[in-house]
Amino acid sequence: MLQTAEPEASARHRVWIWGVPFAPLTLEETVAAVSELIRAGRPSFFITAPTHYAMLTEECPDLREINERAAFIVADGKPLVWASRMQGEPLPERVAGSDLIFHLCEEAASEGFRVFLLGGAEGVAEVAASRLVERYPGLNIVGTECPPFRPTGPEEEAAMLDRIRAAEPDLLFVAFGQPKGERWILRHYEALGVPVSVQVGASLDFAAGRVRRAPRWMQKSGLEWLFRMAIEPRRLAGRYTRNAWFGARKMAFGGGRGVGRR
Repeated sequence: MLQTAEPEASARHRVWIWGVPFAPLTLEETVAAVSELIRAGRPSFFITAPTHYAMLTEECPDLREINERAAFIVADGKPLVWASRMQGEPLPERVAGSDLIFHLCEEAASEGFRVFLLGGAEGVAEVAASRLVERYPGLNIVGTECPPFRPTGPEEEAAMLDRIRAAEPDLLFVAFGQPKGERWILRHYEALGVPVSVQVGASLDFAAGRVRRAPRWMQKSGLEWLFRMAIEPRRLAGRYTRNAWFGARKMAFGGGRGVGRR
């Protein structure tokens, strides 16, 4: 298990950036904090929040309640880290969900945690599970589900929840997109009883090898969005344009501080 300095205390401290309360955690500290939550055994969830999620929080008041209920929130975006430095409360680094899924699966294989993969296109979770088990021998993935993209009826939803409960995972990765995934988790995490749930977006596609990640230099320099937009321009161009305008406006009129600070 990764050893870090008091990850639980770091998770409790919050740095407000653009209306979102972030925990000043490194990637390793995040893995350690998740391990502590799993060992505690109580249902919980955390959030990996890029700039897009900060923008959604400003637009959707219900997300503020979700943010308050989360065990902690980590910054999955370089602009958020830059903004924290501008306001004098620096976050240590970007904690990308697309990196975190691999580190958490490595930790799960080492510590014997049970993992469930939920979401993605048809077949993606199964392929991701196979590749992750191959990469981390001993990893116990106890179930996968790829719900249809159409709205599910009450009976379908109840049956799926029953299957997740029956598998008894310690860690539930949800790939429904933001903010659908966070809203789904808030509705169900207590009834499911899973110690830790997290919305991971496209991370299952990365784990399955379905989508390529940007070169490491682009990730470190904050240009991963440009690489992803070049690969999927029709799907992502509008989103990233809105994100860029939102970030520029926040930087120009207040640095890291934003609405919603309490």
